[in-house]
Amino acid sequence: MPRFKECSPMLAKTIYTTAATATGGRDGRARTADGTLNIWLDMPAELGGKGHGNNPEQLFAAGYSACFLSAMKTVAAAQKIAVPATTTVTATVGIGPRAAGGFGLSVALSVEIPGLDRTQAQALIEAAHAVCPYSNALRSNVDVVLTLA
Repeated sequence: MPRFKECSPMLAKTIYTTAATATGGRDGRARTADGTLNIWLDMPAELGGKGHGNNPEQLFAAGYSACFLSAMKTVAAAQKIAVPATTTVTATVGIGPRAAGGFGLSVALSVEIPGLDRTQAQALIEAAHAVCPYSNALRSNVDVVLTLA
């Protein structure tokens, strides 16, 4: 695996790195360096593909939803709040042409926190959005709509 720059101006310290290699683009294959993820890719039918494989937007949605829920748990633990095991985060990722040219993404996160007071749950979601690495990567680049379901 190629060496990743240990420190970037945005990170005080790099704690973990991973790598994935794609061949064939949206109609190909993607595999992580350690081989734990090895999938066929296919463009969605809406973008002219057959829609039979996974696509980057699905993978992004899965990663963002998992990361955001972990950020919520981290924030909640620091505040001594119990996050119910039935808590879910659903990330809806859209892709389409941008007015300025090229393509862009849209993201909506729908969070369900059963049994937690709505005011407390909303504050937890906003705090998680401030610390989640995916949220920080998208901030000022992609509109992310947060909804407490």
